[in-house]
Amino acid sequence: METLPFDAVLCDFDGVVDVWDPDGMNALDRAWGLGLVEGTLAGAAFEDELLRAAVTGRISDEEWRSRIADDLKPVCGSAERARELVSAWSALTGRVDPDVMALLTEVRRTVPVVLLSNAPTRLESYLAEIGLSESFDAVVNTAGHVVAAREAGLTGLHCQHVGQLRDAVAPLLRRG
Repeated sequence: METLPFDAVLCDFDGVVDVWDPDGMNALDRAWGLGLVEGTLAGAAFEDELLRAAVTGRISDEEWRSRIADDLKPVCGSAERARELVSAWSALTGRVDPDVMALLTEVRRTVPVVLLSNAPTRLESYLAEIGLSESFDAVVNTAGHVVAAREAGLTGLHCQHVGQLRDAVAPLLRRG
């Protein structure tokens, strides 16, 4: 019996399974009619301490977005406009990469596929919203990364496109 190189595949979510428009937040800055400088929304949303609190679960997704709106009040001119901007951003979704999902579905026939993310608390509801809630054997929402996997003794690979992922999991794919 052939020995498999992996007991499971752990896959990151953002940028691998779910690909976001890199200009999405800047487009909102430009389109909002408030004269916002590009990067204003991203700067507020991804401020180090606030983001760390959101992705480690110290604050809920709702509290994170509320704090972002609070931080944007001065540049938006009012609390209402700031909440509207954050609401517009919250409505944005990524694009599920169909090639990655097809590959992970095939791999899942051989070994468990676990989704890893450092997302805020809305990850599970977002997965349901985009139709992926049953696509993984488990979901782990943490602040770790590939380096942490390696430090824990796992094989950690940083795949930046589906071709690299396909090469990494090739031994796990069923041969016709």
